[in-house]
Amino acid sequence: MSESQIQQRTDTAHLAWDKRWQTEEGRADWTRPNEDVASLIEKLQADAPVKALDLGCGVGRHALAFARAGFETHAIDLSETGLTQVQRSAAESGLAVRTQVAPMTALPFEDNSFDYVLSFNVIYHGNPDVVKKAITEIARVLKPGGTYQGTMLSKRNSNFGLGTEIAPDTFVKEGDDDKDHPHFYCSAAELVHLFEAFELRSLEDKLHRKPGSWHWHMIADRRD
Repeated sequence: MSESQIQQRTDTAHLAWDKRWQTEEGRADWTRPNEDVASLIEKLQADAPVKALDLGCGVGRHALAFARAGFETHAIDLSETGLTQVQRSAAESGLAVRTQVAPMTALPFEDNSFDYVLSFNVIYHGNPDVVKKAITEIARVLKPGGTYQGTMLSKRNSNFGLGTEIAPDTFVKEGDDDKDHPHFYCSAAELVHLFEAFELRSLEDKLHRKPGSWHWHMIADRRD
């Protein structure tokens, strides 16, 4: 698969989620903040004011939690359906969330803009070059000492090695709506290397809802 084909697959990854976000049933599993994220939000409230970015926000479960905590909240996604739902939910709750359609590899923000960036189950959708660009952009928009929280796919994940390897440690499962775009997997050592611009605070391989769905959960601070 050529670089342009890989990029096209990556750029259209949101389309499967677009379909899901259009129904109440499809949104049902994505309304409650992850417990790790909720815990860090509570700790960050002591550092107010906090300017936060939810990168790949989906229907806004975390962006809305940021706003409820009093953070200045920004949220981006490639799914217009998801962003519309974020705005609807925010309006219903009297919350302020600024949303934009934008890719993870070209964040529409100035350098050193945010105290906190979250990207939950997002930046591993691409080959190693795409993932590295996303991480570089996260480091760029974070203030020195700012906090990044996110997930990456672990090589313990049961989907690692399944489908076609289109780039190192990057697989596509044809015909699977959720996996027919690139998914990048890494070990702990590889993750630490990818995030060399950060000081790692915590890293844990956690099982998500589905059997075998191992994901790295990490918190790190941007180096000065």
